[in-house]
Amino acid sequence: MSNDLGSLLGGLLGGGSGRGGALLGALLTSLGGAGTHGAGSNPLGALLDTLKEGGLGEKTDSWVGKGANQEVSGPEVAQALPYQALDHVAQQAGVSPEEAADELARTLPQAVDKLTPAGEVPEGSLEDLIRQQS
Repeated sequence: MSNDLGSLLGGLLGGGSGRGGALLGALLTSLGGAGTHGAGSNPLGALLDTLKEGGLGEKTDSWVGKGANQEVSGPEVAQALPYQALDHVAQQAGVSPEEAADELARTLPQAVDKLTPAGEVPEGSLEDLIRQQS
């Protein structure tokens, strides 16, 4: 599933972000699969909850909201995510956890912004949402 989700995210992000889409897809699958946040078939809520719990609440709120997106750094992403999730995503992509965090930092603001067009996390499957936005 993560390969399909990564491909869809890469398309949503303009194709040039292939690795970023793949990393984000793997991360969403990893966090969403844990089922700890009750996000159902939409792991975006679980990702946002995790980032908020990791100290990025103001930044994630800017990505979901309708205003300008605040930037985030790779070290901030690495600190906010569970190490096991970041390490797993990095291993799948064949990069270091630091490289994965840097790529996710570039990808997350734009991806979350596009996946929350109404200024809130939508209901339903993430794959369906991405297809609607593409």
